[in-house]
Amino acid sequence: MVHDARIVPLDGRSQLSEGMRQWMGSSRGRWEGDTLVVETANFTDQTASFSPSVRSSVGSGVTLHLTERFRRVDDDTLLYEFTVNDPSSFERPFTAALPMKRGAAPMFEYACHEGNYGMLNLLTGARMEELADTSQP
Repeated sequence: MVHDARIVPLDGRSQLSEGMRQWMGSSRGRWEGDTLVVETANFTDQTASFSPSVRSSVGSGVTLHLTERFRRVDDDTLLYEFTVNDPSSFERPFTAALPMKRGAAPMFEYACHEGNYGMLNLLTGARMEELADTSQP
């Protein structure tokens, strides 16, 4: 979120060397039919293997291997699956799947900046547009 952006090469390049660690790991992607598969390794020891909530996390990312799958199952649903494989933290790998539904609401930029007026200004403008639309005969 926010500044945790990843670049996922899809060109078949090899993973970084074992000694090169990154906060978000090193990701490599490939297509398996209509599914984008992203394999990520080389996390730092400051990265948790799994964070089930904002307040807790489990494991150290040093031995974490994360596999993500992204697949459109219909026009309004993206199925996101992830497998956490970290033998230092867990007895065996585990997988979770989350269907992500397309929402009808407009999407707004999430940006942090001085004053944090961005969302307030966006919503104030939207309310003004709504009032203008309903006030005209």
